[in-house]
Amino acid sequence: MLRGPQCLLKVSVAPVAALAVALLSSLSRCSLLEPDDPAVSALSPYFGTKTRYEDANPGLLPDPEAPRRDPELLEDACTPVQLVALIRHGPPCPAGGRDLGASLADWPLWYADWMDGQLVEKGRQDMRQLALRLASLFPALFSLENYGRLQLVTSSKHRCVDSGAAFLQGLWEHYHPGLPPPDVADMECGPPRINDKLMRFFDHCEKFLTEVEKNATALYHVEAFKTGPEMQTILKKVAATLQVPVNNLNADLIQVAFFTCSFDLAIKGVKSPWCDVFDIDDAKVLEYLNDLKQYWKRGYGYTINSRSSCTLFQDIFQHLDKAIEQKQRSQPVSSPVVLQFGHAETLLPLLSLMGYFKDKEPLTAYNYKEQMHRKFRSGHIVPYASNLIFVLYHCKNATTPKEEFRVQMLLNEKVLPLAHSQETASLYEDLKNHYRDLLQSCHTSDECELPKVNNTSDEL
Repeated sequence: MLRGPQCLLKVSVAPVAALAVALLSSLSRCSLLEPDDPAVSALSPYFGTKTRYEDANPGLLPDPEAPRRDPELLEDACTPVQLVALIRHGPPCPAGGRDLGASLADWPLWYADWMDGQLVEKGRQDMRQLALRLASLFPALFSLENYGRLQLVTSSKHRCVDSGAAFLQGLWEHYHPGLPPPDVADMECGPPRINDKLMRFFDHCEKFLTEVEKNATALYHVEAFKTGPEMQTILKKVAATLQVPVNNLNADLIQVAFFTCSFDLAIKGVKSPWCDVFDIDDAKVLEYLNDLKQYWKRGYGYTINSRSSCTLFQDIFQHLDKAIEQKQRSQPVSSPVVLQFGHAETLLPLLSLMGYFKDKEPLTAYNYKEQMHRKFRSGHIVPYASNLIFVLYHCKNATTPKEEFRVQMLLNEKVLPLAHSQETASLYEDLKNHYRDLLQSCHTSDECELPKVNNTSDEL
């Protein structure tokens, strides 16, 4: 065994990935440096869906618990009456990475199989800090009086359940500074409720599963890019750096090494030697490869990717509708805060359904240079702990006695201009009118139904 600080690499005498062998021979020990090392800082914005929240939201670095108030947030005559938040889990342990390079299966890193996909301490910290910031930003909604009326929903995956629990612990810290939080099951609002049909809608959509998830040709552009000129350049550079034949390497191994660099940074806050293999030009190419996969599997690549999220989209508006109805009847809002914990795969289809981050031309294996300034950059949209928040306001019009309801959206705690108008806020009825077709006619049962095959025959 080769041991180093906080690192354990097992060497199998069986076939070992050429890349790993080269690293082993070129690095005498698993030395881990500080994350502010310039080399890793330069790479960190390009880790795609493996990006740390603070790399997508660098304003948090000085004080991650301080509230970050966007100046575009409504105030004065508008009072927030409900907040509906979709939150991606924090950093988990790597989920094996078998699809990125089965050749590394005999080369486990510091994590064990039982940790597969489990939330790590950094993820819990991200959730606690997000809770503290949101509670300070919307004190009326997150008041202690409302604590028992919080509604929490989560995917069944441990990393999401644990993210919800950590968020609640952050709220407890906000309400009771210095007091250790009780078990989530003992909290007034109770543990999060699991609902995979809502938070993992993609697992329940037969059309998506058949035409995209299990379709060997659905990710054509991803596979084509792996063998394209940009990736070939990286293969040659890495082969020269490690002094191995280029034929011993492939795009999957390169991705494994790049993601290992990102995992060590996101999970343990350290820089592993895998980061030394790449420069910023390599990182941009590998980010594009990751974005291609997200685009064709979760974004605009196929219509069913986004249409499968209709149930979640409509659920959000049902919460907002109910809050308005209760407010108009002078009743207390039954769920002033709705928290839903899911995945990058939960958020990206929903944002695509709503028309966000759509480029004029699709991302393909052949237009990398033309897409250097693309809108669809998954690391900026759905890093670890990313969040999409709908805030419903009750507003009094200064010129007329008319009362109205307005809504704002925040992505990663920054006001997200409306996709159709670029306004920073909208009358709720106007927003519903814009999305009228989705709210009225996008039924997941119909969208996800596979075309019926006609087995009848005219032959006698």
